[in-house]
Amino acid sequence: MRTEFLMGNEAIAMGAVAAGLNLVSGYPGTPSTEVLETAAKQNNGGLYVEWSANEKAALELAAGAAYAGARSMVTMKQVGLNVASDPLMSLAYIGVKGGMVVMVADDPGPISSQTEQDTRHFAAFSKLPCFDPSSVQEAYDMIQDAFAYSEKYNTPVLFRPTTRVCHGYASINIKDTDEYEVNRPEGFIKDSSRWVIFPRLSYLSHINIEKRNTELAGVFSAYDKNRVYPATAPRCRKGVAAHGISFSYVMEEIKGKPAPRIMKVSTPFPFPEKAAVDFLSELDEVLCVEELDPVIERELTYICGKYHLPTVIRGKLTGDVPAAGENTRDSVGKMLAGFMGWEQPGSGGAAEPPELPMRPPVLCAGCPHRASFFAVKEAMKGKKTIFCGDIGCYTLGNAMPLDMVDTCLCMGAGVNIAQGVGKIEPDTHCFAFVGDSTFFASAITGVVNAVYNQANMTLVVLDNSTTAMTGHQPHPGTGRTMMGEIVQKISIEQILRGIGVTAVETVDPLDLKASIAAVRAMDELSGVKAIIFKSPCIAVTRPGAAKQVDENKCVHCKKCVTALGCPAITLKGGSVCIDGGSCTGCGLCAEVCPVGAIGGGESNE
Repeated sequence: MRTEFLMGNEAIAMGAVAAGLNLVSGYPGTPSTEVLETAAKQNNGGLYVEWSANEKAALELAAGAAYAGARSMVTMKQVGLNVASDPLMSLAYIGVKGGMVVMVADDPGPISSQTEQDTRHFAAFSKLPCFDPSSVQEAYDMIQDAFAYSEKYNTPVLFRPTTRVCHGYASINIKDTDEYEVNRPEGFIKDSSRWVIFPRLSYLSHINIEKRNTELAGVFSAYDKNRVYPATAPRCRKGVAAHGISFSYVMEEIKGKPAPRIMKVSTPFPFPEKAAVDFLSELDEVLCVEELDPVIERELTYICGKYHLPTVIRGKLTGDVPAAGENTRDSVGKMLAGFMGWEQPGSGGAAEPPELPMRPPVLCAGCPHRASFFAVKEAMKGKKTIFCGDIGCYTLGNAMPLDMVDTCLCMGAGVNIAQGVGKIEPDTHCFAFVGDSTFFASAITGVVNAVYNQANMTLVVLDNSTTAMTGHQPHPGTGRTMMGEIVQKISIEQILRGIGVTAVETVDPLDLKASIAAVRAMDELSGVKAIIFKSPCIAVTRPGAAKQVDENKCVHCKKCVTALGCPAITLKGGSVCIDGGSCTGCGLCAEVCPVGAIGGGESNE
């Protein structure tokens, strides 16, 4: 064993590799992304690593590997599980041969997601075992347990860390490489009675799943990660049930205080019922400290009813714990103080710290998406339009002064929403914006639907040659794989033409005049049209030297500020200034300036 200072996601990846991982696939999504990237860095040549086109493809690939006896893992965030849910629900009935872990990172807050959905519900819905780590060390240890249970019970299992576990750091004990397990897959053995999901097979599998989960509820009651800590407060008849990072906050808050009995729930499904009954015995009330949904609270309430226990269960349903948002150590401290009758934190006379300033996210200085949005906005002035957005950096196009994202639902949805609006309002000019990675992940079928059903809309593909928002991962259009292979780039233009889009034009968004002309020309056509704005992400390629303002020419109209919202352009003493440290030299402001007061060179400061 040795000690390393690791991020939670790094620990999860290294734990999986130590468990004999043969294949890992996934689709990037914060807060899960670093798991697959770390596994790739740990690859000694015996591990296959893949960023798949989307989560559904990733899960099916991992399932195929597990059919052949491999230990496989698939990574995603909570909304990605929605995309993968179709194969997951059926896979729960089919089962696997090798260990298979579905690593789904939840995002309380939400910090970087569309929803606060709770994967623990998906575990109960799919009837799959679920592991919920509470620290970086436990994430490392528990991912290895997850593979062992998966293989023993021939079932995929869910592994559900949350943001603060995924992105927290700690010094932890990990195995040396000579202690790693080695898994040698047996290979796929044909057996249609096992691998083909006929209704009769599903019926019998359902019976076996229910038996297995009843058994696991007992097994998990003895699992060392589900623990009951005795009360240190004298004659205390109160208890606290917690999970994940909330459990860690609870343990930090009780240091040096007379504490209640505490139960840590590491396997929310199947719920460790026997351990819960033992925990609840001789307690008058229990506070459930959990993030997202009241999963533990409902389970304990059910157990109290089933076993006729008089214990009062408190939590989200009773208003003792906030119904939404993530917990913090401070918020958990207040919950415990109120529940236990301790002195409230901050009541000793110390001043409350000031609120942190708001820092709304914006498109980077020089981002080509700003130029694309501005070109479409200029071209469509005075016309009744709707601009349907999507998931990615370009969602930030909704901010003023661009104000170019009227809708955003989920990945790929903008293409179909634009069609729906167009069917009801034929006089509306319908635009759908989608990034290059999202196009491959989930927008292609929407374009097929548009062509087939004769929609009248303009597709705008914002191609910056990377998956920018999650850390510049490769995708099918980049020409390289996560294994480092140089492969044929898949052409978005060829795909569009292949599915029947006859009017396709590719233009550099940093050429403002050409971009505006392209938008106007496409808008005049009927049917499904596409514009591909192609310019690399400025985090990958810097366009040029920083621009500067010629004070002798500047008329202080401030159009460069009010029209673009570029963070590199600021006002100082009423004069426009360009920050040479953040300006990337894209030149859009120079094209917008009506008097030619912005030109090349270095910073004017």
